[in-house]
Amino acid sequence: MMTSVTSPTPPVLTSFANPHVKATVALRDRRERDRSGLTLIDGAREVRRALDAGAEIVEAFVCDPLLAGPDARAALDLLRERGVPVQPTSEGVFAKLAFGERAEGILAVARIPSLDLADLVLPDDPLVVVIEGVEKPGNLGAVLRSADGAGADAVIAASPRTDLFNPNAIRASAGTMFTVATAAAPTPEVTAWLRERGLRIVAARVGAGRAYTDADLTGPLALVLGAEADGLTDAWTADGIEAVNLPMLGVADSLNVSISAAILLYEARRQRGLPSPDRKE
Repeated sequence: MMTSVTSPTPPVLTSFANPHVKATVALRDRRERDRSGLTLIDGAREVRRALDAGAEIVEAFVCDPLLAGPDARAALDLLRERGVPVQPTSEGVFAKLAFGERAEGILAVARIPSLDLADLVLPDDPLVVVIEGVEKPGNLGAVLRSADGAGADAVIAASPRTDLFNPNAIRASAGTMFTVATAAAPTPEVTAWLRERGLRIVAARVGAGRAYTDADLTGPLALVLGAEADGLTDAWTADGIEAVNLPMLGVADSLNVSISAAILLYEARRQRGLPSPDRKE
């Protein structure tokens, strides 16, 4: 009679000098992420959403005393179900590995998916967000979260100043980084790609003559926003690109880019018709 064999649980990592720990900590640095093609996912909800979206998880680290709540247990169960190597750690080692301040006892190392524009497939009548020159991972993640919530089909980073799969961006996106198609390319390539696919381009600009509520945001569309410090480059003033503004009635002249993205996305969604929610979490 055959009996199932359970893989032995690896010993708890307790040493900061462990090469495995050092290699994972190195992924905090963009150069190592670019070199290895790997990134960190810190947080139970973020790991679970990455798994649900089909992300390739290479390995995970778990600190059992810190695991709490249904998300953490569900993420751990799913990791084991998928056969992902799970390494237990001490609280001290986990604190060294964790990227965010909200320690939830679970962290994963994931392979960064392709960010090539050529690999981005759009449906009919797409709604796309383009953010140019984004440099703050928190803003990038917040835009992804709004894009996911409004049902956008893709987010494209034009000439970004941070890497899309920065662990802080993943955390700020609440794991939606893995649920929305993403790409990154220099601005000239992005504008050419949008035009080749017949997307109308609507750019948010301070001082534009038309309010966003007066613009037609239906049909194949790209909403374009710039970084707060510099705004959009002149590439987005070419013929055929419509500029809109978000009226500012106080002393500030602009909103945070993630807030602007959310407003424009939900106006576009309103004009297209708001579907009934089809999922709950």
